[in-house]
This record gives sequence, structure tokens and C-alpha cells, in this order.
Amino acid sequence: MSATFDVAVIGATGTVGETLVQVLEERDFPLGQLHVLASEASVAQSIPFRGRNVRVKSLNGFDFNQVKLVFFCAGDAVTAAFAGQASEAGCQVIDLAGGAGAPAVVPEVNAQTLQGLSAPSRVGTPGSIATALALALAPLQGLLDIEHVTVTACLPMSASSREAVRELARQTTELLNARPLEPRVFDRQVAFNMLAQVGEPDAAGQLALEKRAHRELRELLNLPLLKVSISCIQAPVFFGDSLTVSVRSRTPVDVQAATQALEQAAGVEWTGADDYPTVVGDAVGQDVVYVGRVRGGLGDPCELNLWLVLDNVRKGAALNAVQVAELLIKRLS
Repeated sequence: MSATFDVAVIGATGTVGETLVQVLEERDFPLGQLHVLASEASVAQSIPFRGRNVRVKSLNGFDFNQVKLVFFCAGDAVTAAFAGQASEAGCQVIDLAGGAGAPAVVPEVNAQTLQGLSAPSRVGTPGSIATALALALAPLQGLLDIEHVTVTACLPMSASSREAVRELARQTTELLNARPLEPRVFDRQVAFNMLAQVGEPDAAGQLALEKRAHRELRELLNLPLLKVSISCIQAPVFFGDSLTVSVRSRTPVDVQAATQALEQAAGVEWTGADDYPTVVGDAVGQDVVYVGRVRGGLGDPCELNLWLVLDNVRKGAALNAVQVAELLIKRLS
């Protein structure tokens, strides 16, 4: 691919933004000039890229006519405020915040969604939970008549914020040194503990992450009536999602056939019948969703159970966004 594209990464000093820039370099993305943008507080910082340091510039006042492709990695509010400007300037927009109106795409699952879009387009890359679930469940759709999916998502501190990562480190140090614990980011101890929610629930008790994953999984699998039950809990780890998944089929499940389908699926790695993956030992820093403990239900022939782990920042966000961008720029070359 000979053409190059000038690119802006918004939220470049965040965990996902920094990783996205790394992935652009690793995959030799056909990039001309890179603009790394963030809030005023981050201006004058720099991001390493291709052997040099790229200076962070302020998002406020940035001229989107300078670029052809924009990654929004800074959350809902920033995307809502600036994505329209980028689109009006003719930019392809990739929205990592999962905003309404942008079709969610995981290239291994529903790349065909991009074919019907007119340029300039705005595409959403789903959250880490929906990405993992879609990659694992899409290969099973030809084998199962999926009726209900139940998920318990054990999420890392990095799913909340960089401050949450620091909080876990600080609390761990305090406890190991027998010092009094003073919670700051959370309202209670998180080190060596599990919390029943990630973020604040709405009036119905639902979390934003749960509602987002529910909506995005239905869209990715093209099953608008799929029943999805999701519980997000805060685990005392820095990076990596761990998911227990129970799939209810309307017809009996062939576990061996399901295992073979997962073994052959793109973006998925099955660890074998005698092993299981973990975020620390397998997933962090890797480009696939790991699957283990594939088994039927106890006394229920229509149930299939899975264990999934993935790097929530890399595979669950940054890599997927870059893969979407690679498909989009093929239409511009």
C-alpha cells in the first residue's frame, strides 16, 4: 500500500491512546504525519513513535482538515464535542467510546458492516467485553441456536482509569507494609478484594459497562432480540479481562464441534482441554482472546460454558481500532 494518511489520536496520553500509537507502529500502518492530541493539562508531553518523540498538542483549536483519519480515545464527552467537527472536515472517525449512531465493528466478526458506509464515515469499536464475547460466540452461531448469554466479567483497574491502577498499587504497598489503609479513588479497599460493581449504577441498578456490552453484543452478532445478562465486578488486577460465559442454546450442544470451531476461529486461541488461560500468564500484551474450560452444562444438554481472557487495553480496544482503520483506508487508497 503506497498511499499514506495523516492521522490524529485524541486522548493520546491515556492508556488506550498510548497503546494505540504503539500498535500503529508495530503494524507498520501507512501513516504520514501523526498528531497526538489531549487536554491542556497534557500539552508538552511527548509520545514515542518510530524512533522519535511526538509532542502532544491541545485538542482545543485543532484543525481537522490536516488529517484524514481520527481515533477518539478520550471518552464520551470528548467524542460528543469534537467528532462532528472531524466528520465535517472529511475525516474518517473511529470512536472507541461506543457512541450511539456509530456501527460497532470487530473485523473478524462483522467487517461486512463497513461496505455499506459512505465516506467520510464514523465507526465504533466496541468495548472490551463485547469484543471478547463476539469473537468467541460468532464462530458458534452456525452450531448453536443461541437464546441467552450470561456473563460475569471480572475487570481490571485499567477498565476504570489510570488513577485506579495507581490506587491498587498504593493500597497493596500500604497493606504489605502494615500501614493503615486510606481508600481514595474507591470508597473501600480494592487490594486483595473484589467489588460488586465497576462504576456507579443507574436507578435500575445497571452499570454503564453492562448496558454497553449488552447493546454491542446484540449488534455484533446481528441478534437484536438476544437475551444477555452481564455482571461487571472489579477485580484486584492491573490489566486484563477475565470472563465466565454461559451460553443457552435452544437445541442440544455438541461440545466437541464447538471446541473445534473455537480452535479454528480468527482472533481466538483455545488453550487445550488440559489447560486454561489467565490474563497474567497468557493474555496481557497479546493480540487474541484466549478460551479455556469449554464444557457442557451440568445436566443441561443445551448449555455451553466458556472461560475467556484478553488484554482489555490492547486486544479489547487499541488493536481492534487499528484493524478497523486498516479496512477503512483500503477504500481511500
